[in-house]
Amino acid sequence: MHTLTRTATTDMEVTSIRLERELKEKLKELSGNQGYQALIRDVLWQYVQQKSGTYTPQISLPEIRATVAATAQQEERCMLTGQLIQPNEPMLLGLTITGGMVPLSTSSLA
Repeated sequence: MHTLTRTATTDMEVTSIRLERELKEKLKELSGNQGYQALIRDVLWQYVQQKSGTYTPQISLPEIRATVAATAQQEERCMLTGQLIQPNEPMLLGLTITGGMVPLSTSSLA
């Protein structure tokens, strides 16, 4: 995950959020030299984009190691194309090079 260039921190609003100590430590570990606050912003922006339909996929085909056939249980968005996958629609689950599973439309690998 890469920090998206949006706004200078001097132009951002200060917001207080309470996090469990363990969660904060895990975020620090995952963020590396990006910083955990930037990681939190990236995660929140991705969530907002997914929910609003403006999500730009952050994964490419070479990052998919294997796929498994599946059926969507809820609305999903293909991580390669951004295409919506409706509930009960056939889909694929893609195993990424980092070990995560991501939703893929059946036409995304064609």
